[in-house]
Amino acid sequence: MLDDIYKLIEKFEVIVLARHVGPDPDAMASTMALKDSILYTFKDKKVYNVGSGSSRFTYFGKLDRIENPKNALLIVLDTPDIRRIDGITLTDYEKIVKIDHHPFVEKFADIEYINDKSSSASELVLDLINETPLKMNEDIASKIYLGIVSDTNRFMFNNSTGDTFKKVAKLIDEYKLEIDKLYIPLYLRPINEVRLEGYIGLNLNITKNGVGYIKLTKDLLEQFAVDAASPGNMVNNFNYINEVLVWVFFTEDVKNENIRVSARSRGPVINSLLSKYNGGGHKYASGARIKTMDDTDPIIDDLDFLCKKYKEEVGENFEN
Repeated sequence: MLDDIYKLIEKFEVIVLARHVGPDPDAMASTMALKDSILYTFKDKKVYNVGSGSSRFTYFGKLDRIENPKNALLIVLDTPDIRRIDGITLTDYEKIVKIDHHPFVEKFADIEYINDKSSSASELVLDLINETPLKMNEDIASKIYLGIVSDTNRFMFNNSTGDTFKKVAKLIDEYKLEIDKLYIPLYLRPINEVRLEGYIGLNLNITKNGVGYIKLTKDLLEQFAVDAASPGNMVNNFNYINEVLVWVFFTEDVKNENIRVSARSRGPVINSLLSKYNGGGHKYASGARIKTMDDTDPIIDDLDFLCKKYKEEVGENFEN
């Protein structure tokens, strides 16, 4: 299948790369790395990386705009379903490829390369480069490394397999990556975000069955001078609270007129539940978009019931 994807890349002169709305580092890294690899391999191709950007991830590179693409190939990365693709219309493209590591949701591409056991979309791009004539340099390797690091939370999640470590070790050795310097833009944060994280820790509500949640309004975000994307970037940092099984941030996004839902779990499977609320994702790391703060309570209630059932199933093995 990787050879088939390469043949399409080789065939088309115009290639558009897209990913999910509300990009995270893996979505940005995988699309930027693939774009750079295609251009490094085929100097004369026109390759566009589209979608709404985030000021936080400008270090990955500049996003592009393209209108009315003709005879173009679309490659969608890190996105399992149509409604979450950012900035494109599928019918504009002659051929479509999906490269994704989420559980399967729906088929929308001519070629669908899906491996939900992979750590990240960036690791899948690395596989594509390693197994085809696509080329790589230090900059491409750096982007791929950061994408893998981000989606594994520095290799702390169980999506970090032995193969993942072998591939990353080879990247570091072959391209002499200075990982301490690479981490700086990924983890360096303004003091406002640090203070917001402290506020969340002080004000996190915890339900009877172990759901930690907080509702972050636009007024609160303005108070800390942060944007709506900031809380979602720190949700992984609340992984080790003894009394919490599932934690979820509800953040008011005035620009997009919705509420961002960022949820994580250290036991109960949450992606199926959040799919009921216009969301989804991985088993233990999922998100959604809802209309108003009034819609948050049903999610909290559902997650609390999910935690209750999980505790009943796990029994005395659950420590709380």
